[in-house]
Amino acid sequence: MKGYWNLDVLYRGYDDPRFDEDQKKLDEAIERFRRLADGADELDDVTLAEKYIDINEEIALLAGRISVFAELKYCADTSDSLSQSTSGRLMAKLSALAAPDASLRRRIGKADVEGIISASPRLAKYRYYLENIVKDGKYLLADGEEEVFSRMNISGAGAWEEMRSALTSSAKAEYRGKELTLTELRQLASDADPDVRRDAYDAEIKCCAGIEKPVAFALNSIKLQVINECEMRGFASPLDKALYDSRMKKETLDALWSAVYDHLPAFHRFLRAKARLLGYDGPLKWWDLFAPAGKSGRKFTDDEAKEYLLSIFSGVDGELRDLVERAFDNDWIDMHAREGKVGGAFDCGLPGVPESRILTNFRGDMGDVVTLAHELGHAFHDLQVSPNSELCRGYTMPVAETASTFNENLILSRAIASAQSREEKISLIEGQLTDAAQIICDILSRFLFESAVFARRPEEFLDAGTLCAMMTEAQKKAYGDGLDADTLNPYMWLSKSHYYSGSLSFYNFPYAFGGLFARSLYAKYEKEGKAFFEVYRDMLKKTPSLDVEDCAAIAGIDLTDKGFWEEGLVSFEKETDEFCRLVDMR
Repeated sequence: MKGYWNLDVLYRGYDDPRFDEDQKKLDEAIERFRRLADGADELDDVTLAEKYIDINEEIALLAGRISVFAELKYCADTSDSLSQSTSGRLMAKLSALAAPDASLRRRIGKADVEGIISASPRLAKYRYYLENIVKDGKYLLADGEEEVFSRMNISGAGAWEEMRSALTSSAKAEYRGKELTLTELRQLASDADPDVRRDAYDAEIKCCAGIEKPVAFALNSIKLQVINECEMRGFASPLDKALYDSRMKKETLDALWSAVYDHLPAFHRFLRAKARLLGYDGPLKWWDLFAPAGKSGRKFTDDEAKEYLLSIFSGVDGELRDLVERAFDNDWIDMHAREGKVGGAFDCGLPGVPESRILTNFRGDMGDVVTLAHELGHAFHDLQVSPNSELCRGYTMPVAETASTFNENLILSRAIASAQSREEKISLIEGQLTDAAQIICDILSRFLFESAVFARRPEEFLDAGTLCAMMTEAQKKAYGDGLDADTLNPYMWLSKSHYYSGSLSFYNFPYAFGGLFARSLYAKYEKEGKAFFEVYRDMLKKTPSLDVEDCAAIAGIDLTDKGFWEEGLVSFEKETDEFCRLVDMR
């Protein structure tokens, strides 16, 4: 593998004739869409629904290709102004459809979905899509207002989001005589040398302080836009909208958080045990959160990571194993950190083809291998929904983290079971519990912080100092006595991209959801073996066409039952007990 992803399946570049052809086809489809809206009164409900679906499918495919290509090019190199311009032009084109789309959705929303499907059986696969058009009608604005919001987002939330991305990907701070980017500094958090971790933490704080004012403006502007839009659409709150968009009940979220609060002490106990392992009593220092533990210390090359993953997935499911091999062999993965490349990791399914592209910042640690497995889980999910029509491939935030976290459980459980020594077992269990603490404690802190921002933003501008204080307070509530309150990271609001979307708020609780949901699914897999994957694949395939609770019911799970969420949390408590026992052995 080259270590850089290959996007030729979309376009070979902006000079690829296919790119210009798709731009032209998109313009033609957009014009047909406008004409459909203008002549809608002349059509019966069935014909209108058929034409609306057909043209939307074409627009979704063409715009998806162009958008994904530009976004992936930009994420690999944030100095790529052509990709930024391409995304901007595409957003402008699509925003002009907001008014005619609202008009058409309002008309279809008043129709009888069952009657339409009876008259046109080919629309049966769009049942859920059409039913949601009916539900969405409650929150539609007037046609002109929809277009205003859509156009405003280009120079509003969308522009603020891009600015924040550019700042955080290019910001640098001095570290031991060198200038390192924020991404490079954050990677040092897992260095084996405690002095390196502490110095990197100090440099990270200085780096964030250097860009805190413009990023604070970005966060304030985006959140106020979200608040205003929610009020105009009739949502009780941004959280209410996030749950609606997730097709998830408030009762499910309440059951999840209720169980989490009851079991937080186990994670705090783990963090203090890790501090003991590192040689000091009391709560863990922030810069030691990702410190390596035990003496595993194994480093993987790119090829070794591939072979390790294949060795595990081969004994689990042939389709999953083949996907991993394709991803490595066909250059789906952009592996390593470099200046201008965005931090973190993500997976992106490609429109119209059963492929994904994965971005990581791989350094060779076991945690990086787990991250690869996580993103390949997303790719596996993408593969399951790829036979669906373009309009029926999108799934909601909570279930989006299911296959990815299932893969994490799979890799770490196998690694722990095959550990050859106490030190290796400590290292692996610590890695799994550190990840668990992230999806429970850290995600809770993010949820609390974002809730507080939305509560206060209507009445005040939240400057960087205020945001830092709010972030610290949220971390204290979530981490309790597990972390040293004097060494928290007040700039996590700046570092996490999930806060900076005008259309996607509260992208935090889905990680807790996905982590515990996947934990339960993995337990079912251990009991049922390979037969489990038939149900698993069926569930993943149907995620775009069912509400979250109905999707879980395929696997026999009631998400509104607090007891279900406690099952996963209790399993983490058992691992914490084992970790503490190993740490305190003399």
